[in-house]
Amino acid sequence: QVQLVESGGGLVQAGGSLRLSCPASGGTFSHYAMGWFRQAPGTEREFVAATSWSGTNSNYADSVAGRFTISRENAKNTLYLQMDNLKPEDTAVYYCAATDSTTYYGGNYANPSPYDYWGQGTQVTVSS
Repeated sequence: QVQLVESGGGLVQAGGSLRLSCPASGGTFSHYAMGWFRQAPGTEREFVAATSWSGTNSNYADSVAGRFTISRENAKNTLYLQMDNLKPEDTAVYYCAATDSTTYYGGNYANPSPYDYWGQGTQVTVSS
């Protein structure tokens, strides 16, 4: 059983930056591919970014590509999301999640269903 706890959210002006962290415990972090998802009020949870177990491979939603960077430090059991040039439409609750490598390398990383473990979420609010 893997426990995930997001932190780093907050209120920021448009054009600003935030860095989300997601330390993991209770499992072997390096066994899992990891993803970030977000959910705004009244909308479905949507894919933001994902990375392979080693961090060598990463994928992004078109809406955040070039502005967000996903990374991980397996030695620290921690996943990160660096968010730059934030826009009001990035406002949402952000979740980190863990899935097996088969999901990632099978190309299904953008689908939230195969992710087995989820954090509680951290709120990101971008003002205009």
